[in-house]
Amino acid sequence: MPFENEINEHMEIVGSEGDHVGTVDSVDGDRIKLTKSDSADGIHHYLDIENVDRVEDGKVHLAMSAFEAHSLTTAQA
Repeated sequence: MPFENEINEHMEIVGSEGDHVGTVDSVDGDRIKLTKSDSADGIHHYLDIENVDRVEDGKVHLAMSAFEAHSLTTAQA
């Protein structure tokens, strides 16, 4: 994956419009694990790394809106 080495813990993840999606907890293979503190249900959620458009200015920018990203996250307790 082209971005997995550029994504670091505590980076902010934003949608294509710049709205906050979450905060990186870690990269787990081909998925980004989001911190529990950004989750309304208190569990980790994941986004596929293939949804990353770029890593720039200390942020992970997605190739979709924050709304779309939230609908695609998968939860794991």
